[in-house]
Amino acid sequence: MSEKWKNKVALLVFTVPTLLFFTIIVFIPILQTFQKSFFDWDGLSTPIFIGFDNYLRLFDDPDFWVSLKNGLIFAFVLVVYQIGLGTILAIVLSSKAVRGRKWFKTTFFIPVVLSGVMVSQLWIAIYNPEGGLLNSIFAALGMDYQQAWLSGEHTSIWAIAFTNAWQNMGILLVLIYTAIKSIPEHLYEAALIDGSSFWHTHRKITIPLLSETYKFGLIIAITGGLNAFQNMFVMTNGGPGNISYTFTFMMYKAAFRSNEYGYGSAAAAILVIECLLFTILINKFVAREKISY
Repeated sequence: MSEKWKNKVALLVFTVPTLLFFTIIVFIPILQTFQKSFFDWDGLSTPIFIGFDNYLRLFDDPDFWVSLKNGLIFAFVLVVYQIGLGTILAIVLSSKAVRGRKWFKTTFFIPVVLSGVMVSQLWIAIYNPEGGLLNSIFAALGMDYQQAWLSGEHTSIWAIAFTNAWQNMGILLVLIYTAIKSIPEHLYEAALIDGSSFWHTHRKITIPLLSETYKFGLIIAITGGLNAFQNMFVMTNGGPGNISYTFTFMMYKAAFRSNEYGYGSAAAAILVIECLLFTILINKFVAREKISY
């Protein structure tokens, strides 16, 4: 067998199983979700084709617009906290002048490996309006800023999003830190010789060279925010009312509480389209030119 055919066979051996697995586990269920979104179906009886009625009903549902807004808020908080703060921490921890770097890296990553339910219960206690840590801190500082964080119309989704961002920030921190350590040292040495300050050096060298990492991080943070479910399910159960609804919670409520699988599939289809749209936009406008060094 020629070398050319050996390479093709090797390529098929490694790619076909992965593509087959992806097709069965991801692609086919997505197609089935879109198909079921055109039916009135309770999950047991014969589905009745109703065309775009589920989508028209979805756009008239007040929960849809609340879920859309909350998903965008969730994604915004994750981007700012995980990528913004993650970048600052990664830059600081990459400096040899910082002592205990390994301890800090481990500490920031510990929440990632904890159960989401446990983390949610922890922050429920912190947000407790009566004796919770957050309100107690404001009281100790003499600030009259007592809040019902998880039941307030304007604070609930922000509080839940912060909980998720806090737990998973370690993932982006590790990615950004690893990318920083891969940048050649001679670039920083040249900047140091030219008299550049610490933050100016990282603003002109580090951040531009992290564009590919930021592209991947943005996709993780934004799609993670749009797909968020576990935290609001444990912390508020979507309430009070619908103030902490997201598309995932609408999908869950329709399919598993109301037995409206067609309507729930329509919500899931919108979520897939939304995530796909953001992914396409990020790939198009972020890190459009490859950087080599």
